[in-house]
Amino acid sequence: MSASTLPLAADLMKAAGESCLEAGAIALDLFRPGAPTAARTWSKSGGSPVTEADIGVDTFLRVRLSALLPEAAWLSEETVDDAQRLSRRFVWVVDPIDGTRAYMSGSPDWAVCVALLDEGSPVLGIVHAPACGATYTAIAGSGAKRNGEAIRTSSVRTLAAARIAGPKPMLEALARVQPFEAVGKIPSLALRLTRIADGTIDAGLISPDARDWDLAAADLVLREAGGRLSGDDGASVAYNRPIPMHGMLVASAGALAAPLLEALAQLHTPAQPG
Repeated sequence: MSASTLPLAADLMKAAGESCLEAGAIALDLFRPGAPTAARTWSKSGGSPVTEADIGVDTFLRVRLSALLPEAAWLSEETVDDAQRLSRRFVWVVDPIDGTRAYMSGSPDWAVCVALLDEGSPVLGIVHAPACGATYTAIAGSGAKRNGEAIRTSSVRTLAAARIAGPKPMLEALARVQPFEAVGKIPSLALRLTRIADGTIDAGLISPDARDWDLAAADLVLREAGGRLSGDDGASVAYNRPIPMHGMLVASAGALAAPLLEALAQLHTPAQPG
């Protein structure tokens, strides 16, 4: 997919980006740096947390984005799924606050995430992290930006030189195969990917059960910056499936993808006898 497949891509990005900035301001109003949020909080079925800020941002973005592209379906963490999305060309994919636990605790590592899928592939992506002062954007075929400036992944080619983020058990398992520099866990999956995109880190591991809304926007930013997101088998990530859930995923700067996947494959290869 390229920007040419997207109606009025630049205009749509401008309007969607402005909506994300306003959504971030809604969330910031109840965010307390270094302290518990002022928002009301509760647990969803399954135990994951949600706040009134999540719901407020979700409602705001659904109204704004649906007006920008009325033919697009909707998929969001905080909205009941509608199977009509499976038959639509365009689908908005939204995580109103990616990293809700971070938001609730006063950590700045959370983001408003918006992607537009065209036939299941992200063609527009915005990851807005207002508490970090960072907004990542990408249009398919047009590169990726951070606060309006072009970004690229690092040129690291070996795991020994790599800075890798992810859940501690996954990092410890990988370190048994090849030493590397482990960095602290980044609670927002989207920010884990965009920080690979801008070269802050070189790779990230993602445990199973991530959803489309955690990934789609940041996946496009990463891809347009020269990086790659895949399953641990190297397969590309597929979006807008009946169940928008994924297995273990691996993200990296482009030059690091092959050695990282090779190292992970060794974890699953039985030791040879004697």
